[in-house]
Amino acid sequence: MNIQVFMLKQDDPKKCTAAKLVKFGLARGVSKTQSNTIILDPFAPKTILRQDATIAKSITGIDCSWNLVENVFTRKFHGIPRKLPPLLAGNPVNYSKLNKLTTVEAIAGASFILGYEQLAIELLDKFTWGHTFYELNKDLLKDYSKIKSEREIESLLVEYGLDKKY
Repeated sequence: MNIQVFMLKQDDPKKCTAAKLVKFGLARGVSKTQSNTIILDPFAPKTILRQDATIAKSITGIDCSWNLVENVFTRKFHGIPRKLPPLLAGNPVNYSKLNKLTTVEAIAGASFILGYEQLAIELLDKFTWGHTFYELNKDLLKDYSKIKSEREIESLLVEYGLDKKY
């Protein structure tokens, strides 16, 4: 699975996880998105599921500021839009907040769900706090990677006690 990032350069470049992925050759920076990529979009109507790996050749993270996210996603990106199921942030800024993920956390979560667990770990290993994201979500990610429909997500959230936060 190829990893791409569309960087809008709205945050501190020193803290930009997408830029670090590009720097280490783990992702490719793109200036436009492709039709056969999964676009990680928090407002997408469909949630990413394991079977989406059969319809895409890459995952594209849109790197933008959380303060501007609603404006960014009013724009249409070419590709297959998918949102992540609820996950807890492991990054120091939004630690343990539901769905306040960095670009690398979002891409790693998507990779794991699509069946690319080793890729997810490799991406997270470049960050001192990357293991924290994995530890917070390991069981949840394993369960998400097994589900066949979006309806199953709700029962998982109840099981994990996250239904009231979502």
